[in-house]
Amino acid sequence: MRWILRLITALLLAPLAALHAAEGLLRTETWTENWPDASGAMETRTVTAEVWTQAMQAALDADGRLHIPAREKPYYLDGPIVLKSGQKLTADAKAEIRLKPGCNTCMVRNESIVGFADKPVPEDTKPDTDITLEGGIWTTLATSRAESNGNQRGNSSKLKPVLGTHGVILLHNVRHVTVRNVTVRQSKPFAVHLGNIRDFTVDGVTLDRHGRDGVHIDGPASEGLIRNVSGDSHDDPVSLTAWDWRQYSATFGPIHHLTIERITGAPDEKHGTDAIRLLPGVKRFADGTTLDCPIHDITLRDITDIRDFKLYDQPNLEVGRDKDASAGIGTLKNITFEKLTFNRPGSIQVHANTDGLTVRDVQLHFAPSGNYRLVELGPKSATYKHKPSDPTTWVEILSPDLDCAVRNLTISGVRLRGLQTDLPMEQVVHVIEQKLNLDYPKSIPRGGTGKGIWIR
Repeated sequence: MRWILRLITALLLAPLAALHAAEGLLRTETWTENWPDASGAMETRTVTAEVWTQAMQAALDADGRLHIPAREKPYYLDGPIVLKSGQKLTADAKAEIRLKPGCNTCMVRNESIVGFADKPVPEDTKPDTDITLEGGIWTTLATSRAESNGNQRGNSSKLKPVLGTHGVILLHNVRHVTVRNVTVRQSKPFAVHLGNIRDFTVDGVTLDRHGRDGVHIDGPASEGLIRNVSGDSHDDPVSLTAWDWRQYSATFGPIHHLTIERITGAPDEKHGTDAIRLLPGVKRFADGTTLDCPIHDITLRDITDIRDFKLYDQPNLEVGRDKDASAGIGTLKNITFEKLTFNRPGSIQVHANTDGLTVRDVQLHFAPSGNYRLVELGPKSATYKHKPSDPTTWVEILSPDLDCAVRNLTISGVRLRGLQTDLPMEQVVHVIEQKLNLDYPKSIPRGGTGKGIWIR
């Protein structure tokens, strides 16, 4: 019996011993961090702690795997841990890993990240393969909505980062990868930023007062599973962006054959955004050439309390819609929603040329208003006020002047709580036809001239 206990003890302590073996690479540094006090006001704290980046990297490279055990103190990094093909990084569920203030990088990344901001992704990009990341609490120290402690971006590196990289966990140009049971806490970059990826699993992402998207995927991407995403985020818990704003995408291209399941919106008291985005489009490169970026063969199922499924066009608000927009309305094909539960109002908003949209088995556990519709087809209009008192600075957020056509729409099993009959189609679907608001800017939004076309 004693030899069994000794063996178990040795196995449990082995990860910690591996880290301690590399302790010669630890540095102790002192810096300041901004945290809210009990009243919510910011206070500056002086922190003296070890920086573990080099030690963890050395242990990982020596053995091909690294486990970060839980302890009372957090571990600090001053840049990303880099995973090579075949490597595995695990952490205890309660092990907290923090990004030192002012680093402005991701926290974990793969080795062979390459960006293609000015052309389509080539066939052979020499991707990293067979990478696993599991466990841990990862934070870039965005300790309030206004405070990021100097970590605004999730860049691939401090020097010459790949344009468009923006993740706490960044896996780009990869095949056969798994991310499992991670918590991302108080961070400004996307929790998990993936792209140029095939054959992947993201299973278990908890968002804790998170600032941006949860699982954010750039095209090209295919053959993937995203499930068990929950918590509170100020942006989309899941986002598929075949075309996207240029500052948030390292690559562009089709996204297809993905399953998204078991996604849960934040409780009401958490004030999460609670939206899932599918953003197809047409990328126009600097030389004028274009790349179609469709999204097709996507299944979204067993999803609870998502307020908006955003399947609509949206030009780049941050750099100027006239400087970065899709070169045409995007394309969706074979998109399936099933087993949706709404304990509060939510909708599926479609502004894309769509062939094959299935919605089935939907439970509405609230009392809908008379004008509520689950599915909205057509362009939207919304106004962003750069300076609320100066209407000349206001801009249209969406694309209300562009038509879209939707064909092969199938809807079944949309029911109110406790009823055994489906809602009639006219109470489920609304086809939008925009009109210009002649009273703008006295009232908003501006409106437009576009319309949705439902081809039955």
